[in-house]
Amino acid sequence: MPDSPGVYLMKDSAGKIIYVGKAKSLRKRLMTYLGRDLATKTLIQMRSVADIQVQLCPTEALALLLEAALIHKHMPKYNISLRDDKSFPLIKITKEDFPAIYVTRKKEDDGSRYLGPYTSANLLREALKIIRRSFPIRSCRNLPDKACLYYRVNLCPGPCIGKISKKDYALAIENISLILEGKTDTLINKLSIEMKRFSENKEFEQAAAARDQISAISALSSIRPGFSSSDEMQDLKNLLKLSKIPERIECFDIANICGKEATGSMVSFHKGKPDKNNYRRFKIKAVNAIDDYAMMQEVVRRRYARVIEQKLPKPDLILIDGGKGHLMTAAKVLLDFGLPIPLASIAKEEENIYLLGKVNPIQLKSDTPALNLIRRVRDEAHRFAQAYHHLLHRKKVIGR
Repeated sequence: MPDSPGVYLMKDSAGKIIYVGKAKSLRKRLMTYLGRDLATKTLIQMRSVADIQVQLCPTEALALLLEAALIHKHMPKYNISLRDDKSFPLIKITKEDFPAIYVTRKKEDDGSRYLGPYTSANLLREALKIIRRSFPIRSCRNLPDKACLYYRVNLCPGPCIGKISKKDYALAIENISLILEGKTDTLINKLSIEMKRFSENKEFEQAAAARDQISAISALSSIRPGFSSSDEMQDLKNLLKLSKIPERIECFDIANICGKEATGSMVSFHKGKPDKNNYRRFKIKAVNAIDDYAMMQEVVRRRYARVIEQKLPKPDLILIDGGKGHLMTAAKVLLDFGLPIPLASIAKEEENIYLLGKVNPIQLKSDTPALNLIRRVRDEAHRFAQAYHHLLHRKKVIGR
């Protein structure tokens, strides 16, 4: 399971969805269901679970919206509290010529439209802020008679000063409602038709606005598609222009705190799956200073010296957790050994992909099959390195 935000759907043996949940880290949340000391109601629930499906989201806040939409759609058996409890937060869309959208816990009989309930008011407000960047809307409880700061920073279309018609404002509310209901595919299709119509009428400014909204929805879309391992490997082959499908991938990472108990890890993936029998861990021996590059060089050198000595199978691709400097460090080792193995690195923050011979990194969209595979391999290398680092640190502190 990925260490990423998203929603998980638990299904029974008949394929029926019996529980929907959201998490900041799907991996960590789902691990809590596999413990020995489960609450009685959780134990009863897990006895009925035959399969778990996940859907990735860019943020936990957007996962919250998808969770509520899926619960409303499927009415899962074990989501009783969210279906029935009246104290959970709601989204209120007021009944006005220019409706406001905000979070409330009180449902009134005032003609307003209510969506939800949701599990977190804070995450709900964060999600509305994210949506509002691409779909400006008023958030004030009472419509003022002059423009406020939000209008000046393009977060409100200015209905209070007549900058938007009732018709156009109603369309904006409709679009936001589709996002809140998890119907992003419907909205993208709708905006695509509008963009084509604007282009045909030579209304290029409106066409560009629709295009930008489609891009924004794709970026914050509640659902990221799942990919098969073959899809991921083929996409990675095309991306890196490899001569063959990268069935065997080896990935390296370094873990240390101020240079102390420094460790390295190498994880091996075969056909898109972890091959744990071929994982290797390294205690840094030759580097005493805080020097990630030298540590990476030591680990890569030790690994492929053994590969050559023992005539072990060589990987189809080597991944390095790091930036361009880490990539060049590993490349020098492979050159010294005369190993022409394809090599790439992925930087932690921006998730840029660095390749030899390219000045600028490759920036992949978050929902590409290749990046999905690279992330999974990189995250596993990081986990494995950290686990060994913590083991050595604990032994030093408590002696066991």
